[in-house]
Amino acid sequence: MIVLKFGGTSVGTAESLYNVKKIVESLTDDAVIVVSALGGLTDKLIATAREAAAGCDTYIDRWEEMALRHYRIIDDTIPDHEKAESTKQLITPFLDELKHLYQGVALISYLPGPTLDRIVSLGERMSSIIVANIINRATHVDSLEIIKTEKYFDKNIASANLTDKLISRKFQEINYPVVMGGFISSDKDTGEITNLGRGGSDFTAALVAASLNAEVLQIWTDVDGFLTTDPRVVKDAKVISEMSFVESMDLCTFGAKVIYPPTIYPVFHKNIPIRILNTHNPKAPGTLICDKPQRPSTHIAGISALKDQSLIFIKGVDELNFNPFTTRAFNALSRKGLSGRVHTIPGASDVLAMLIPTSDAATAVKLLNDEFAPELSRSELTDVAVCDGLSALAIVGDNIRQVIGLNNLMLNLLNNSGIRVEGYSDKGSETTISYIVSTADADRGLNILHTSLFASAPISSL
Repeated sequence: MIVLKFGGTSVGTAESLYNVKKIVESLTDDAVIVVSALGGLTDKLIATAREAAAGCDTYIDRWEEMALRHYRIIDDTIPDHEKAESTKQLITPFLDELKHLYQGVALISYLPGPTLDRIVSLGERMSSIIVANIINRATHVDSLEIIKTEKYFDKNIASANLTDKLISRKFQEINYPVVMGGFISSDKDTGEITNLGRGGSDFTAALVAASLNAEVLQIWTDVDGFLTTDPRVVKDAKVISEMSFVESMDLCTFGAKVIYPPTIYPVFHKNIPIRILNTHNPKAPGTLICDKPQRPSTHIAGISALKDQSLIFIKGVDELNFNPFTTRAFNALSRKGLSGRVHTIPGASDVLAMLIPTSDAATAVKLLNDEFAPELSRSELTDVAVCDGLSALAIVGDNIRQVIGLNNLMLNLLNNSGIRVEGYSDKGSETTISYIVSTADADRGLNILHTSLFASAPISSL
């Protein structure tokens, strides 16, 4: 049993869908295929919904374009005329529903969250039906019946135990291969359509793989594997042949877009390997993510950049009280579902600095001001401040802290290149060292670090 996930770039055109068909039909194992919406469709569904809410009549033309695209994909990929027409009949009700939803949003000039969730879900609901009809003898499963969510800090998160039971029950007696939509889900209590967030198709596939004890989870995308850094920024980025689960989680957490970070947890706990593969180059070996990759114990896997970040400064923290203040800060943020990463500020020993997404910064400042109001009023702390426009450059590798002198070497390298390091973290993780720089310097910093680590002597020999 294997689980394969195909993202939007893998199901965006007739040519890429033929590749999907060849890959799946060449398998000798039972398989579950999890698919995203047609490439670019989710963004278009959202943009069109907002146009309708804003009173723009263009939503009608956008809907017609989306409908025509789906019908053309069917005509181009299903040569049997009768089967093509029956497939069109299966997706027409979804297109009609989409049109009615847009009309309703336009009528009230308002886009409620549950309505947007319903609109966005239609992408995967249609693509999964189309792919199931392209692949010979495939069975379609409605993800809304088995992928369940529950509320957590006003967010929809996977209801793991219930979802596991429903998947196991659904797949006890079923004909393979199975095709289902990723990303989409439904509330376990109300049945209302929800979703697992952008990148949630990966997570869907991982939940299925873990529940069915799959031999491997394959993530099919548009690159030859997990790369040492972003190839759009660094031209000589290299494919990583093997890496650990923890390395992949850290790289994704710090901005790598290859896998949606929560994907790794369900399969990691069952030691199910992940292989990253290229739909457009299926012969490439890709990247294997596993518990114990075959390579030196001290290893640099890659570098990633996390942009749109802010540093929150709590000033005046006494060194003896640093740990209690840190605990209180984390607890204050966690009560609203936020989290931060502690960083050292060069030359400032009395500052507790936490990295947080800029979108959460204003909320974080308020929470911390409330938490430390007594200390601020007594002038035991001087200020809670924020600095925006930052990015985190993260070097990731197993046992990275055992590489003597690496942190100072990279700090000096960035500083000598004219890049000011606002903060760094080399103590909170055995696998990651991160440096905070201005976003304006992030791409250049990424190139400098990558050249130093991957275009010269192996880091383990430094």
